[in-house]
Amino acid sequence: MSSTLDKFDIAFHGTLGSFCPEIDVSLVDGREVLSILNDYSDEVWQKQKFLNFIWNNIALTALSKNERDKLVDGSYSALIAAAKKLRLLDRTNGDQDTEGSELAEIILYGIMHHHYGALPVVPKIFNKQNAQDNAKGADSIHLVADKHGDFTIWHGEAKFYNSIEDNRLPKIIESVLTSLEKSAIVNENRIISSSSDLKSYLKDNTDLYEKVIRILDDEASIDPIKARLNVPILFLHECKITGSFKEMCEEYIQQVLDYQRKRASQFHKKIHSKASKDDGKNIPVINFEKIKLHFIFFPVPDKKSIISEFLNEVEHFKSKG
Repeated sequence: MSSTLDKFDIAFHGTLGSFCPEIDVSLVDGREVLSILNDYSDEVWQKQKFLNFIWNNIALTALSKNERDKLVDGSYSALIAAAKKLRLLDRTNGDQDTEGSELAEIILYGIMHHHYGALPVVPKIFNKQNAQDNAKGADSIHLVADKHGDFTIWHGEAKFYNSIEDNRLPKIIESVLTSLEKSAIVNENRIISSSSDLKSYLKDNTDLYEKVIRILDDEASIDPIKARLNVPILFLHECKITGSFKEMCEEYIQQVLDYQRKRASQFHKKIHSKASKDDGKNIPVINFEKIKLHFIFFPVPDKKSIISEFLNEVEHFKSKG
């Protein structure tokens, strides 16, 4: 591994076709895999480094640009302000599909910022108004500008899974496909175009700003939007392999990648089938092949202890306000 994401190792980043060569290559154009690994120290998985990544990126999703700019002393005030924005569903909700959901959203925001160069123009947690919003639309919304004066749109899926075995995939797929319904895409794009942060970040690039507003207009065709649409799917999950090792080594990396290869193959097979099927019960996703999917794997040894420590740290910062 020669590449890194912040302080984490990237075990693989490339096309789904190269990661899973058994998949029909005609079905995987625009699909990618990113495998991120945290390391070990003194035979222990570095949990605090993982949690530090969350706190180092929490302001991007919990605070607006205006709020971040107002924090005179920077990071510490940002932690306190951001902690107050968290809904802490994990304290009151026993649903395994939402436990750690805010944590996963922050992780994805950090990945989007550090690896894909996304502009933090839509702080999703900041925009959520009530506890029910966690079930609506994408878990993250991003805009990535390129050096040619163009842009792509990213609507992400981020949950913290106990397992990503076959029996868990249908719910993940259902959530992704729900976010790809026309009404959901239009609604999320409306959030981007109405963001005051968007104008602030693109104040020196009015041409790009006007292009974004024009293309994301409610009455514009959704076809060119789907050609720009990327869906990063974060598989943040408890992993027995990660829990069984005590050091970063080639054997560990290979075992994890072999496991992720099977999961990526199964997930793509199932989501492609469901997105393309029209059986009277299922509505196919029009132009699904134009939408670029990014499978992002991040294994951890123990979900419960990570969530517990994260929530304790949240309570600590909330008490300082």
